[in-house]
Amino acid sequence: MVRQEPVEGGRGVVGVLGGEDRSQQGGGCPPMAVVVSVVLIALALPAAWMLPARPGRARGVRATSLAGDLVAGVRVIAARPSLARATLTSAVSCIAQGMLTACVPLLGERVLGGAGRGALLLSCVAISALAANAMLARFPRSVAPDTIIWASALVQATALALAAWGQPAVLVVAVLIAGIGEGPRLAALFAVRHREAPDHLRGQIFTTGASLKITGFALGSAVAGPLATWSLPGTLALAASVAVLAALVFFAVPPATTNSSENSTVSA
Repeated sequence: MVRQEPVEGGRGVVGVLGGEDRSQQGGGCPPMAVVVSVVLIALALPAAWMLPARPGRARGVRATSLAGDLVAGVRVIAARPSLARATLTSAVSCIAQGMLTACVPLLGERVLGGAGRGALLLSCVAISALAANAMLARFPRSVAPDTIIWASALVQATALALAAWGQPAVLVVAVLIAGIGEGPRLAALFAVRHREAPDHLRGQIFTTGASLKITGFALGSAVAGPLATWSLPGTLALAASVAVLAALVFFAVPPATTNSSENSTVSA
């Protein structure tokens, strides 16, 4: 049951399934969201434990360190233009994505009437991303993954610009558009990695790419946090500019002279 209780200043605190903040009442009971998260993680452990083990390595092959994997991944990414373009564009796009995430509580408070409602915006992003990927899976050869990567950055920029408008209906449309950009971009990024990465270095490339994306997301969140308290529309406009920059980065990296797989499409 969802209910709203008045508090000082006329604002409301939403309790979901009776999960009000008991810590402020001295009860020490964790919020329901935390309990549900712990239960879901516990349910995932048996599935992870039952995953098949990696085929045994040949004798004499040494286990590499994380730093060594990152270095090997960077070398391969730098040597393959298509992979470099996809990786850099995705990393810069994650900066804009982190900026939007940092703005979500303020968007919920100032546009939707409550900071807690900002979480609904992230749900809209996830739903539209899944729907976009489902549609893409039905037409796997419609658009090349390289095209999706730079086009999704422009879609993301459009969504961020609309979010700065500050109207509830426009904001909902904006986050739905953001999901349409983010979902296919991730699928296209995986397609490019599988296409370009050598089999024996695929793990290192995925590790390096994920590290760059996480770093970009954290950087965007760190920058947008203080800026959003000063000017929320200005921060979203800056995030839109970063997304446009991500698309420009794709074309800044020169393509390979002979790359027969440039027009490969996303596999089903």
